[in-house]
Amino acid sequence: MNIKRWFAWACLVLMLVAEMFLFLANREKDAALVSLHDTQVQMHQTQVDLDALKNSNVGLQASEILRLRKQNEIITNRFAALETTIAELTAENQSNAQHLGTARRALKLQQQHLQELEAANQQIQTASEQVQQIAETSATNAAVIIAKKTCLNNLRHIDDAKQEWASDNYKPDDAVPTVKDLLVYLPDTVFPACPSGGTYAINAVNEVPTCSFAGHVLP
Repeated sequence: MNIKRWFAWACLVLMLVAEMFLFLANREKDAALVSLHDTQVQMHQTQVDLDALKNSNVGLQASEILRLRKQNEIITNRFAALETTIAELTAENQSNAQHLGTARRALKLQQQHLQELEAANQQIQTASEQVQQIAETSATNAAVIIAKKTCLNNLRHIDDAKQEWASDNYKPDDAVPTVKDLLVYLPDTVFPACPSGGTYAINAVNEVPTCSFAGHVLP
């Protein structure tokens, strides 16, 4: 993920650098065009001067023509150099524009890829949370079921102990034993406790023992 974000930043920096070079190239091109325009004006003025000298003194005209020809040659060479510079700047401008477009496309693709990864990570996180909720619910339900089974087994032990106590001591059906009476008939001589925190009632011999916790009822 860090490499992908680094690549995205690199594309962004490349795009900014390309735009800067494109801006500088456009400024140089504009300056060259201004200089070319000035040169064209000078050439036009030179041509005007040549035309004006046609009717002047022949000797002076020849000398002036020679000077103007040299000046025209210099201006022509400068004009050719400016045209070459403009062509180079135009080519550089096109190259910078291509690099800028490539950087923009790469950055867009990188952003799309990052969005896809974020969506996939969100789906994985949601699925993980759902699995965790299901596991917690299942564990809770299992604990409730185990606690209920344990409590019902305790009630059966209490009822069995009560019936043995009544048989050994010839007690009537409405007799109610105490905890102390039943200890000798219970496993490990220990009175059981409800794992869910309910309170046991021994009740009469002809009644089943009960638990105060909801749902813990012997059939």
